[in-house]
Amino acid sequence: MIEEPSATLPSGATAALAPPRAASSRRTGLAETRLSGFLLVLALLALWEASARLGWTGSTNWPPFTAVLRAAVLGLGSGELLAPLGGTLARTLAGFVAGGLFGIVAGLLLGASPLAARAFNPVVEVLRPIPIPAIVPPLILFLGLGDELKIFVTAFGTFFPVLVNTFGGTRDVGTTLLQTAATFRVGRLATLAYVILPASLPSILSGLRVGLGLALVITITAEMIAGAGGLGYFIVQTQYAMRPADMYAAVLCLAAVGYLLNRCFLGVEARLIAWHGAGHRDP
Repeated sequence: MIEEPSATLPSGATAALAPPRAASSRRTGLAETRLSGFLLVLALLALWEASARLGWTGSTNWPPFTAVLRAAVLGLGSGELLAPLGGTLARTLAGFVAGGLFGIVAGLLLGASPLAARAFNPVVEVLRPIPIPAIVPPLILFLGLGDELKIFVTAFGTFFPVLVNTFGGTRDVGTTLLQTAATFRVGRLATLAYVILPASLPSILSGLRVGLGLALVITITAEMIAGAGGLGYFIVQTQYAMRPADMYAAVLCLAAVGYLLNRCFLGVEARLIAWHGAGHRDP
């Protein structure tokens, strides 16, 4: 148990000692959380290896983790897995950027204009619940099987979480900020760019983070349905060819890419909204 500072210490010295101690406690807790997560992953991988080696599943289509890892290394080294992975990542980022930009712009405009919000809300609520797999077959008739289809459906799926979060953040901007801008006779466009947008940034970034995860999922789904390249198509083909180690290797690469994308986004978020508090960061 941590002892209280001695009563002979000046009050200023006591105050100066508290923040480092609190920061050290937070760092220790964060390190313990990450270590616990790492150990849990190792335990699950060990369970995977044991279940395959000891035949617990009773299936030849459940390869050991070491075989999957070896297939991933060989596939990335030969390019058989690296090329589809690169294509999937390029389509994911293209759709995410397009859908994110349109979602931010639309959310800001709808949030700043109650009339526009009332007019377009029914359209948004009709389109938003449509499952992505349901719109891929009709879109094939118009866009074909190329990258245009996959980027469009990825942008479509990314658009709505970004729109909803941006709209909510815009509507939650404090009236004090808006009244201050009006007092200084700041124009509507300048208020939108220099007052509403910065104040809505935490909500916008939350929507973008959700959209980034969805973008990867939607791209894989579109590649599985439409085929003609990408990691989703690779997974389906290796399933048909009864190559389970290669199939799981592709899934493993997807998990790693998703994790790295999330960590990179959190790093960017921490820099953009450092003023929003470190308590909002993930471990």
